[in-house]
Amino acid sequence: MTITKPTLLAAAVLATLAIGASAQQTVLTPQRDRITDEAIHADLSGYEHTQGRIKALNDAGRPVRDYHLSKAQCWLDVSFHEYSRNDRSDFPQAALTESEKLIVGMEQGVSPLPTDTPLVNGAARVREDLWQRLRAIHGTQGFSCAQQAVACGEVELVHAGNEFNQQQWRHAKPYIQIAEDWVGDAEAMARQCGAAPDAPAVVPAGTALTVNVLFEFDRSGRDDIRVYSLWSLDRELARLPKEGLTLTGVELVGHADRLQGRGFDYNQALSERRAQTVQALLMERGIEPAMIGYTFKGDAEQVQQCDGVKPQAALRECLIPNRRVEVRLLVQSARVDSQ
Repeated sequence: MTITKPTLLAAAVLATLAIGASAQQTVLTPQRDRITDEAIHADLSGYEHTQGRIKALNDAGRPVRDYHLSKAQCWLDVSFHEYSRNDRSDFPQAALTESEKLIVGMEQGVSPLPTDTPLVNGAARVREDLWQRLRAIHGTQGFSCAQQAVACGEVELVHAGNEFNQQQWRHAKPYIQIAEDWVGDAEAMARQCGAAPDAPAVVPAGTALTVNVLFEFDRSGRDDIRVYSLWSLDRELARLPKEGLTLTGVELVGHADRLQGRGFDYNQALSERRAQTVQALLMERGIEPAMIGYTFKGDAEQVQQCDGVKPQAALRECLIPNRRVEVRLLVQSARVDSQ
């Protein structure tokens, strides 16, 4: 199932706006008082006003793909999304305030603008691996092409962390999937940055496309793989011909979660069996066995902590990102740069 990235304020609304820029903060009606049409209309007007300021910045020449404009838009989108879902926490206001901070900075010509991403409303820092992959793009040559995806991926991870705090992993998962899509798109955009429209980008040998194949608790068979993680793997494999990439090797790293009911050695063996299962799946997809290598690390590298999550069933579901085989598809350009 594909989850669409949110675009929450329609262009038709923007066409009606003629609001000048203002540094005044928009203050939403407290949730308990959001009981009249007048209060809701005032809040919606605040959102429209903020959207109008973003549009004015774009009209003045700041491109849609710009990191800070994109981040302001994505903060606004997640704020409006949760406001529309009647989120009773401070998240809609906090996210809206982050959007307006960036807008004010852009309106006032502040340079450099900050690139940090606050965990507003005390959001949990979920999926450290995704945070690290986005951070790795900052400062690279490809960042100029991937700015929008990086910015929105970072905001969506905060959104997911807020949902995790409020209703645990089950409600955070959709937003994690959106963040994963943004990360994959950001890495692809960075790789292709600077290439001619009708030619594939030059990608150095050893470049890796990364995806995680996830397993059910204490399981390692092919029928125990979460289907959506297989879709992610196939999506990355499909990128190769589209981007003109040649697969030079595959590195698999098996992992287990931190639940050690059967001990360290058991988790080590479980992570190895998972790696072997993914190895077999890749061979079925036409990848030569000699190209695939694997290692396994048991529960040594956790990307999701889930501290304080109860009951046990919820904890097991929360820890699923740790029950993974990390797949690193090593690629290079089909045409290698002569230089």
